[in-house]
Amino acid sequence: MKSIGQEICGFSKARLKKQSTRVTTVTGKVLLERRSGDGVEVTEAGQEDCGFVQDLSLDLQVGLITPFLLLSSQDAASDIETLRRFKVTHVLNVAYGVDNAFPELFTYQTVTMLDLPETRLTSYFPQCFEFIDQAREQDGVVLIHCNAGVSRSASIAVGYLMARHKMPFEEAFNAVKSARPSIRPNPGFLIQLKEYLP
Repeated sequence: MKSIGQEICGFSKARLKKQSTRVTTVTGKVLLERRSGDGVEVTEAGQEDCGFVQDLSLDLQVGLITPFLLLSSQDAASDIETLRRFKVTHVLNVAYGVDNAFPELFTYQTVTMLDLPETRLTSYFPQCFEFIDQAREQDGVVLIHCNAGVSRSASIAVGYLMARHKMPFEEAFNAVKSARPSIRPNPGFLIQLKEYLP
């Protein structure tokens, strides 16, 4: 009977079963990695739509922040029945790569923002707040949306309450979270909001 030490010393890499690892990059490129000798051989195996898991379920929840200010994902902003049910007249689109669904039926403002901690959130406040104010003056109802309705649009809503309703950060954040519990601004946006002095 061989000892474990003898087994380990007598082990050969050649006896290992050949394995490959399938990797999907952020751009959706599919790569196959195989060990060969002391190196790794990488071959392209195709392309997928994206390099992350897509959530294909519809999110039609609309948060009522004030009687004239609503918050949602891109799904609700693209659903005519939802928009009509909430009597939306204006849509503030702060998403990336999302077209305005009904330009002939609603007044739109598109402010393309990236949901990154380093994005200067407060630099977008003036044009967003002006659009909301104009809609309010016309007795309109504004729906703010981004892609998921958790970070960018929520941060704009929090900033608006701080600037126009003179709410401190915590109160504004809690008001928006109570309207749409799924909100989760990215860490950089949270820092900027906490430091924001309207």
